[in-house]
Amino acid sequence: MEQDVSDISATALASHPSATRALSMSTIAFTVCFAVWTIFSIIGIRIKADLGLTDTQFGLLIGMPILTGSIVRIVLGIWTDRFGGRLVYMATMLAAAVATFLLAFATTYAQMLIAALGVGVAGGSFAVGVAYVSRFFPAARQGTALGIFGVGNVGAAVTKFLAPFALVAWGWQSVALIWAAALAVTAIVFWFTTEDDPVVRERRITGAAPSRSFLAEFAPLKDVRVWRFALYYFFAFGAFVALALWLPRYLIGVYGFDIATAGIIGAAYSIPASIFRAYGGVLSDRIGARTVLYWTFAVSGLCCAMLSVPPADFAVRGIGGPITFIVIAFVLGFFMSLGKAAVYKHIPVYYPQNVGAVGGLVGMIGGLGGFILPIVFGALNDVTGIWSSCFMLLFAIIVISFAWMHLAIRKMERQAADPVPSLARAAE
Repeated sequence: MEQDVSDISATALASHPSATRALSMSTIAFTVCFAVWTIFSIIGIRIKADLGLTDTQFGLLIGMPILTGSIVRIVLGIWTDRFGGRLVYMATMLAAAVATFLLAFATTYAQMLIAALGVGVAGGSFAVGVAYVSRFFPAARQGTALGIFGVGNVGAAVTKFLAPFALVAWGWQSVALIWAAALAVTAIVFWFTTEDDPVVRERRITGAAPSRSFLAEFAPLKDVRVWRFALYYFFAFGAFVALALWLPRYLIGVYGFDIATAGIIGAAYSIPASIFRAYGGVLSDRIGARTVLYWTFAVSGLCCAMLSVPPADFAVRGIGGPITFIVIAFVLGFFMSLGKAAVYKHIPVYYPQNVGAVGGLVGMIGGLGGFILPIVFGALNDVTGIWSSCFMLLFAIIVISFAWMHLAIRKMERQAADPVPSLARAAE
């Protein structure tokens, strides 16, 4: 019954100012949250130099916020389904702002790891925004709406553009204080410029409580398809976050750039991997999310295969080396952005009553990719001494994801072409 109300309300409100405000403010808030979430991609480089950290320790430091932001997504998604995105979104931003403020006063590696866990709460905002925004739009427009919301990933580029200059001018502690203040202000503005979603308003009018128990929210997670979507997102989003964090370090190590230049070049990857997510949502609505994912894995696999060539090779380190790298990274980021939108197009369609739980789980697995991969990148670099080993790993992940997707689709096509066994299975 709750979903019927949601569908009717969403259809009626899709062009209403409240829906436009919800989408625009959620996107702005997610941009600021993402900028905070990836803050260690810049300040972590200075901290590494100050504390004399290994690449593995550096990978752990920049991955800690990603760990928290990933784990809390499923809980925040369910809370959003139950209590409404407006309240949960504001609370999430304020909690992350406090943690980022306290980070500025950390002095040891252990203290910074603990503070980084708190900063990571900002990353949980994605699950909140997906569940909140989707309730304002009908299924036919959710791909576009969620694609626009996902543009907030551009916050990673904001950090890469601005944080290096603030770091050089005032130190990394000032970067943490400024980012914390920006997040706190955004939380307040968000609260006063948005409204509760249609489902929460309907509950308030009728006095109804959430129709399912807390444990029932987890029921769809038994479906193996959810975990397949999660693997897609592990690459499309997790690898994006991992590279957004790792590329400045990679560019400094391979090409000898200073931190400001490495940040700007890293943004050349982050921007297309963010802003074109909206286009990925539009494409998913028009030609189907499945087709978009096929293109994502095919082109991304080609890019990672090219980038896997060791940097010592003349094709990469020659006269046009950095330019070649930037162009390929730009293409990789573009197709990853399409893939991110395509994955989340599936969720409201297949699980309309559990967007928070399913979206939270998929987001959690994707976010865990952003935590695990930088650590593995650092460990591979320490063990092999080959900078491009990170792209070799990503190529392997793409092959596995592509194969699982194709086999699953072929199985569904065979079942659709053979209705008698399907009826027999249904009878069982």
